[in-house]
This record gives sequence, C-alpha cells and structure tokens, in this order.
Amino acid sequence: MNRCIFCDIINRESPAEIIYEDEFSIAFMDINPVTPGHLLIVPKKHFRVFTDMDEVSAGELFSAALKVSRAVRRSELKPEGLNLFLAEESAGMQEIFHCHLHIIPRYSGDGFGLKIKYSDETKNQLKINAEKIRKIL
Repeated sequence: MNRCIFCDIINRESPAEIIYEDEFSIAFMDINPVTPGHLLIVPKKHFRVFTDMDEVSAGELFSAALKVSRAVRRSELKPEGLNLFLAEESAGMQEIFHCHLHIIPRYSGDGFGLKIKYSDETKNQLKINAEKIRKIL
C-alpha cells in the first residue's frame, strides 16, 4: 500500500487540527475547506472506499458523524445547513483513497454546489435498474 496521509494523521505522523476522536473514528479539519468549519470524519482502520467497510465500522463512522455534525450546528460557526459528502473512487470524486466523510457547513450564497445533469431514464428503465440492485440485496 502506498503511504496514506489519513493513516499518518491517525498515527500522529502528520499534523492535523483534530476535533474529535473515539476508538473507531477521528475527525479533523479539512486543509482545503470549501466553507468555514469543513471537516472530515475518517475510520481509524484503513478502508480504501466506503463499500469495503464492514457494517459495524460504517455504523461507528456515521455515529461519530452525527455527534460532530450536531456540534458544528451548535457552534459559533452558526451554519444554516450541512452537507455530508462521501466520495468513492475517482469517478465518484474521491481523491484520497482512505474512506472519509466530509461534513460541510453551509451558508446562503457560499458558492458550494454540485453540477447535476439528471438522467433521462424512463420508468421502465428505473424498474430494470431497481431489480438489478434488489437481486444483489
């Protein structure tokens, strides 16, 4: 495995502004914030992508995210809303290949957004795609 900056932060080999830590997760400020208070929640165990995680670890990650998100909402940052963003693989906009969840405080007019081009799938295609997913579940 190539060197992982998030593993380095977890192991205290790289600096970070850590705001929360428990047995399973660590939260620290994003060094390239899109809004004030933008932070990351990272599982301490290295998982390349979210879908590599076991269910317990995923639950712990989101439990920490809830706790930290509530703190952000109650803080003096006074965000008007939040986005939670989890990217998987390059096509999904993941840049660091250690699973991580962004918590992005939102403010009116902050300029952050996603460019969306909606698919023109028919109702029949939606049904077909739903069945492909249900078959695996």
